[in-house]
Amino acid sequence: MESMPKEKVTITVEKRLLEWIDRQIENFRFRNRSHAFEYAIAKLIETEKEKGSQ
Repeated sequence: MESMPKEKVTITVEKRLLEWIDRQIENFRFRNRSHAFEYAIAKLIETEKEKGSQ
């Protein structure tokens, strides 16, 4: 799979969410925080597309 260009961003996230993400990284679900956010956004887009096709 071809890698897409990436841009650096800064976000503010609730501490409890970041703690959950960090635990998932420790458990090898995600490579890093960026991977977790990219995964979450991709899933949201997928869900929204599915809703639109109904």
